[in-house]
This record gives sequence, structure tokens and C-alpha cells, in this order.
Amino acid sequence: MKTIVGNWKMNVGTRESVALARGVLLALRGKKRLPEVALCPPFTALGEVRKVVARSHASLGAQNVAAEEQGAFTGEISTRMLVELGVTHVIVGHSERRHLFGETDASVNQKVIRTLSAGMVPIVCVGEGAADRADGKERDVVAAQLRGALADLHLRHKERILFAYEPVWAIGSGTSDTPADAVAMHAWIRSLVPELLPGIKPEQVAVLYGGSIDGSNAYLFLREDEVDGLLVGGASVKLSEFTKILDAAADVLDARAA
Repeated sequence: MKTIVGNWKMNVGTRESVALARGVLLALRGKKRLPEVALCPPFTALGEVRKVVARSHASLGAQNVAAEEQGAFTGEISTRMLVELGVTHVIVGHSERRHLFGETDASVNQKVIRTLSAGMVPIVCVGEGAADRADGKERDVVAAQLRGALADLHLRHKERILFAYEPVWAIGSGTSDTPADAVAMHAWIRSLVPELLPGIKPEQVAVLYGGSIDGSNAYLFLREDEVDGLLVGGASVKLSEFTKILDAAADVLDARAA
């Protein structure tokens, strides 16, 4: 299985989100084998996009969630609120949340626990900055983020976690990591997770790649066995580009089945 997550960030309003969701569903029509697809519009569009994707192959995702369940937290959105809107996936710990809004490993951990407890699938983002990569510290940085995110976590047998490896220096830069480097990091993440979550089964974990993914390079990553899918940012709000990414995922699935 391949998973494609579209993170629309703060780029589209409700009308645009609805149109984009409809376009994605049209792009999925006629394919023999479909990737798992999750669309993450802004909070304000979740209700309307839910109507579009209901009873379709696409799932509804949120771009963030509060670390607390309820209370006097102005502007926050709880897991209960998301569940009521039909959300099944939640992006947690995106680098933009960490760097622009001060999210810490501890708050990411709280959000992961809340998300799982509410029956949703967390998409836990990890990744190093340019300086970390230059100093050869990328694994140390990612390991610290993983340990923080998974602290005191006990996964039940039916729960899943998606990890999105997004080298921070690649996000929005137009320069992606190389597939070979991504494969190496994904394999290492996959080997580290069972140490942090003893007893976890392989089918409970997926490792996605993100960072300047578009229609021209998606297939290069998706064809790799270690890459379980993609977390797509800017290209996911360009229907022509996102369609190419979905096509690439379907092509890989068809090739594997042949």
C-alpha cells in the first residue's frame, strides 16, 4: 500500500477546498489500484470537504490538533471536535508548527497520545535542518524527535502511526532529498520505532517522505519499497501536480501487482 497525504496548509479557503477535493476524487476514478489518500484542508473547510469525500476512497485529515482535550484554550481544536467532523488522520509536529509556533517534543507527544485515544491516525513529522545535515547530525535529531513523540506511548494492536520524514531544508525549497538518502533514513526510522514501541507490528507503521515533492519526482520516491507514501505540501493544492502524484502511486501499485 502507498499513502498520499495532501497538506493544503493555509493556502485555500472553503470554496477552493471543495473544488480541490472534487478534483482529487475525479483524478482517482478509473484506476485499478488506488493509494490510501488523506486530504488535510484548513480547519474552516473540514465540514464542507467532509461532504465531498464521504463514502469515497479519500479520508479527511486535519493539519493540527490541541494537546489538551478541552478547556480555556482560545483558538485551539480538540480531538473530539475533529472526530465530530469525520476526521480520521491528524498531522502532528510539522516543522512549521515546531519552528513558527514553538511546538516541543513534549507537546507533540501529548498530541500523538490524544489523537490515538480518539481513534484517529497521527501523521508524526520528523526531520532535520540544513545545519544538522551539514554536521552529520540528522539521525541524532530525528531520533530525539521520535523518542519525544513516542514517550509513554502504548500502542494497541489495531492502532496505526504514520511517520513523515521531512528534511526541513527541503520543505518549500524546490529541492528534495535524494531517493537514496530518503530510503536510508526511512529504513533507519523503521528499525528504531520497535525499540521505542516494543511489540509494534510492521503493519502498524508506515514511513512517508515529504519535502518539495511534485509530479516530476513523486514516482522516484514511490517506487522505493522503504517509502510507504508521501506527505505533499505545495503541490497538493495544484490539482494538475497532485493528479500526477496520484497517478505515480497508482502506477507503482499496478507494477507491483503485475
